[in-house]
Amino acid sequence: MSKVLFLNGSPRVNGNTSIAIREMENVFRNSGVEVTTMQIGNKDIRGCIACNQCSEIGKCVFDDIVNELAPLFEAADGLVIASPLYYASANATLIACLDRLFYSTSFDKSMKVGASVVCARRGGCSATFDELNKFFTISNMPIASSRYWNSIHGCEKGEAEMDEEGKQTMRMLAKNMTFLMKSIELGKKEYGLPEQEERTATNFIR
Repeated sequence: MSKVLFLNGSPRVNGNTSIAIREMENVFRNSGVEVTTMQIGNKDIRGCIACNQCSEIGKCVFDDIVNELAPLFEAADGLVIASPLYYASANATLIACLDRLFYSTSFDKSMKVGASVVCARRGGCSATFDELNKFFTISNMPIASSRYWNSIHGCEKGEAEMDEEGKQTMRMLAKNMTFLMKSIELGKKEYGLPEQEERTATNFIR
């Protein structure tokens, strides 16, 4: 059974971001995909300080929810990152979590399917969508897409329920993500994962 981990970057429980997530959760469950959703935006999460202790102790030096998420992320076949927009950007708490989660975990993230979801009153969706996708593209994670950019709109609590196109976009995203995860699982059995090269890091200043 495929597993998907949702990270809800909203500080508001059952807010508009949750509406988008629920549309996806329903599709996943109906498709036999196991779902775990974690509310991140209301947690006290500090940013990375580049101490690099994680490379020595195998986890982030700040022992908070980031270290709780690590085994869930490792076990998941897909990761959905969802965020409301603040100043045309993702919630800073979510970004702090993602910075530390991706950097402090050494397990291979190759071919885990990623998807980002954004919720706005009006503008900034595309910029935030691109911002969140960068976590996937540096980690060998294919990105699931929909028939429109993965955004939903609403300001006051519950308004996203009226965005029928946005909700449809979420359902299509979940369907496409399910197909990708199942296809990748079949591909692993038939062909294995792509061969990895030893990483070459080139510094611009020596």
